Amino acid sequence: MTHTARTLVVAGHGMAGHRLVADLRSLDTAGLWRIVVLGEEPHPAYDRVALSSYLDGRSAADLALAGPGLLDDPLLELRLSTGVAFVDRAARTVTTTDGDVVAYDALVLATGSRPFVPPVPGRDLPGCFGYRSLGDLDAIRAAAVPGRPGVVVGGGLLGLEAANALRLLGMEPHVVELAPRLMPLQVDAAGGGVLGRRVAERGLRIHCGVATAALEAGPDGRVASVVLADGSALEAAVVVFSAGVRPRDELAGPAGLATGGRGGFLVDELCRTRDERIWAIGECAAVSGRCHGLAAPGYRMAASVARQLLGLGGEPFGEADLSTRLKLLGVDVASFGDAHAGAEGAVELSRLDEAAGTYAKLVLDADCRTLLGGILVGDAGAYGELRPYVGRGLPAAGHRLLAGAA
Repeated sequence: MTHTARTLVVAGHGMAGHRLVADLRSLDTAGLWRIVVLGEEPHPAYDRVALSSYLDGRSAADLALAGPGLLDDPLLELRLSTGVAFVDRAARTVTTTDGDVVAYDALVLATGSRPFVPPVPGRDLPGCFGYRSLGDLDAIRAAAVPGRPGVVVGGGLLGLEAANALRLLGMEPHVVELAPRLMPLQVDAAGGGVLGRRVAERGLRIHCGVATAALEAGPDGRVASVVLADGSALEAAVVVFSAGVRPRDELAGPAGLATGGRGGFLVDELCRTRDERIWAIGECAAVSGRCHGLAAPGYRMAASVARQLLGLGGEPFGEADLSTRLKLLGVDVASFGDAHAGAEGAVELSRLDEAAGTYAKLVLDADCRTLLGGILVGDAGAYGELRPYVGRGLPAAGHRLLAGAA
């Protein structure tokens, strides 16, 4: 090479940060960029979506995202257990948590998010954990007491994953959710009812529509019980907080970077901050003011920024696809498109089979011709055929699902 490579610093080595690095190295055949990645965790990037499988026999190596040869790439320097402490935009440098100063020509913030812990008394007691990293799961595994109850605060997607983790460790899991149903962002009341019954059959004890008031310690100083707002108390040898996440944007203020109304580095549709040399991607990025907590939007941001760095023109972010399909404790759940019928004039058609433990809802436009979204619980087999038809005419799978629907 006759040119000198420019330096890209990536703050964070989670799923979005890794995808950026992989895409850039794949596209940068001329070696225009040298990449320095600063990752706070002791592990290279791993599949956080499959985190619970770490307690079901998979190792950290099994979850690793880096393909063969990527970490040995001479144009990539990965520093683990090292974060960014300060960004000096004028000098175009970052100071690491180790005290080193690294100069950059471009900086991508991919710092991710942290678990939200409700501000309740006792939340810092020994035996209380987040559910975000391999380190969290190692700590939960060490604290788990088979046969004893454990409480998960939060009944969303990650909360049910955490409850399943406690179940895999031999504990008796309780789930406390402030909303009147499980997974309130993905499913409606009827779908939540089916989901609640199905997971209860698998040993989970569900407490919806109630807040956590306090955590109390036992004689040994460790958490022993969770007191609910209705006055009841749940015995707990372990408490896991999974009540949502908050973007990691603490670098913004000292660096003079704007944040969104609900946090996150404020960026435009191309993931650019107000500084032309700094981008943000993944869960820490407030694209036009909104953060997105799923892997797919982060991957789209990463792909766009990689292309911009090479002058290839990145695709504006546009609308995020929040569709999801997963299996929670053996129960299929899918949600796609306008699942909660927010569009004006939207029509909801649903079918509930109590005996089979399944629920299907399709959301159509006012003329009942165009598929807008849907929810599937208990049997999500039609998801693959339905999802591509959002915004188009209802496919045959939709007619089959709704046959006989009320």
